[in-house]
Amino acid sequence: MKPPRFDYLVPTSLDEALALLGQHGEEAKVLAGGQSLVPLLNFRLVRPAHLVDLNEIRGLDQIRADDGHLVIGAMARQRAVETSTLIRERCPLLAEAMPQIGHVQIRNRGTFGGSLAHADPAAELPAVVAALGGEIVLQSARGRRRLTAEQFFVGYLTTAAEPTELLVEVKLPATPRRTGSAFLEVSRRHGDFALVGVATTLTLDDRGVCTACSVALTGVGPTPVLARDAARALVGGPPSPQAIEEVGRRVSRGSGPT
Repeated sequence: MKPPRFDYLVPTSLDEALALLGQHGEEAKVLAGGQSLVPLLNFRLVRPAHLVDLNEIRGLDQIRADDGHLVIGAMARQRAVETSTLIRERCPLLAEAMPQIGHVQIRNRGTFGGSLAHADPAAELPAVVAALGGEIVLQSARGRRRLTAEQFFVGYLTTAAEPTELLVEVKLPATPRRTGSAFLEVSRRHGDFALVGVATTLTLDDRGVCTACSVALTGVGPTPVLARDAARALVGGPPSPQAIEEVGRRVSRGSGPT
């Protein structure tokens, strides 16, 4: 199938893109990597009057350290994040999750921000950003605002971003000392959307006592799910096999497949 007719707009600056979104609002869709949007266009599941292509805007694809945070631009290609030395050194959970996204061909075009903006609850990046306590930065002509993952993801394929706002970057806090992490997903085949997935972090003090834990799930609700009650089963004691089994029981009780 072919997409419906639309006006193709190619801004060359962030200000120009924001002005176009301010002008056209809900009648516009934003094109980043196109890995999710283009199939929707071809099946005519979305029919924008205007398509705003961000690929000529410089500076939205940076991956950098800034004041103790990792900052990942919305237009950073997923493959660039996957192969980034800075990501591998500073954020092993994200580095572990990136190769699970589709196939290399998908990651070569797909963008970090695009996956978040699409808000598929089976996708890897929403859960990873939630587990890491990341902030999603939105910008409009009126200014910027920062949202947590729980604030940003509000429903199935739905976010808190206004039609005039653009997701411009994600800020991930520094990984504390003595922190471990893991990402695991189950799918029918490698590259398929996960049936279920989990991203987790665990921080220990010098005595081996868990001081912080996060557990975020994919594929068990309309948004990524932060299993706070399950994570609390580990905090305050050592990560014993019994405590880890209790985490699993709480996760199972509090979630269901979508």
